[in-house]
Amino acid sequence: MDSFKNIPEKDWLDWHWQIKNRVMDLETLVRYISLTDQEKKDIKTVLKQFRMAVTPYYLSRINPDDPCDPIRRQAIPTILETHRDASDLDDPLHEDIDSPAPGLTHRYPDRVLLLTTHICSMYCRHCTRRRKVGDNEDCHFTKEQLTRAFNYIREHKEVRDIVVSGGDPFTLSDQEIEWILSELRKIDHVEIIRFGTRTPVVMPMRITPELCSMLKRYHPVYINTHFNHYNEITPEAKRACEMLADHGMPLGNQSVLLRGVNDDPAVMKKLCYELLKIRVKPYYIYQCDMSVGISHFRTPLSAGIRIIENLRGHISGLGVPHFVIDAPGGGGKVPVMPTYIISQAPGKIVLRNYEGRIVTCADPPIDNLEQKEELSRYYSQEGVAELLNTGKPAIDPDRLAKKGPRRG
Repeated sequence: MDSFKNIPEKDWLDWHWQIKNRVMDLETLVRYISLTDQEKKDIKTVLKQFRMAVTPYYLSRINPDDPCDPIRRQAIPTILETHRDASDLDDPLHEDIDSPAPGLTHRYPDRVLLLTTHICSMYCRHCTRRRKVGDNEDCHFTKEQLTRAFNYIREHKEVRDIVVSGGDPFTLSDQEIEWILSELRKIDHVEIIRFGTRTPVVMPMRITPELCSMLKRYHPVYINTHFNHYNEITPEAKRACEMLADHGMPLGNQSVLLRGVNDDPAVMKKLCYELLKIRVKPYYIYQCDMSVGISHFRTPLSAGIRIIENLRGHISGLGVPHFVIDAPGGGGKVPVMPTYIISQAPGKIVLRNYEGRIVTCADPPIDNLEQKEELSRYYSQEGVAELLNTGKPAIDPDRLAKKGPRRG
């Protein structure tokens, strides 16, 4: 946008300046985006319920005269956010219910989600955690709160994988991030640390040589980011992702399937191609959650299945993400895909491929592994896998009923 041309480069490239100068009110927004009188009225209404914050960088990527611009739809409020659908839930993923300590969610046996802040550099209009994110612009978790989470992790030796999220943990200073990393690395059974951040997309200048060098000292560290449309892959975003990759961080991308943004197979295919070019692995496509005020973004499940159908075999397997539903009620991620198995019989299986060809192949019986006893501790003893790995004939429904936080 021409409106940003007079900003000194040293300011524009400073992530602190970007956060300080986020557009957070209608009066500032109208300087940069063309809005009708009705849109202005609608935005005022939405801001009474949900916050808005857009970095100058991300705002500069919007076509100011296109109301259907895919970046604009993710950043600028619309009156549709005030509609409460019958399926909306305040906490669709049960993150609060499954929380044994402040900021901590323990849902899967071997990993936990650690929230470190309620602040993001941009508040996405499709945010799952909008009930919390942005409520308080000074709301990073305190060291005391995080220490309680660390103590829980220390006491639960089955936890080996930590997902650090928020808000956006990269809105913390390098020193604050390093303190979190150093505390986690003091826990012997913590093996993997992952960060969930959208800063490479909405504020790529946050990815600095200093940040990357610090993160490198605590490997293995993984980064999952959140590109939803290929228009977000700019030279600046490319530089940020490549810097992280050059410092040894494997990068994955988690897109959300959004109506009018990326619910088209051609759009998603181009996004996956462009991600691979900047060394980011397409990891997940999420069915849009049932959070309050985002029902207008939701698509039929068939839209996601159609996208996978158009990716599988038409792009390298490296570029095909998993399409998942993060099941309501804390059910976790459930993969959804086209059906490729047509039929089965003893010793034979009938399949179709991406072209629609129908083929058959041998399906030999499973032999007992010599090392089965040695490997027995790696076999899952819960859920459907329990039926496969033990002699139990059924799962007792009473055992599936949740009684408090799930802790492995």
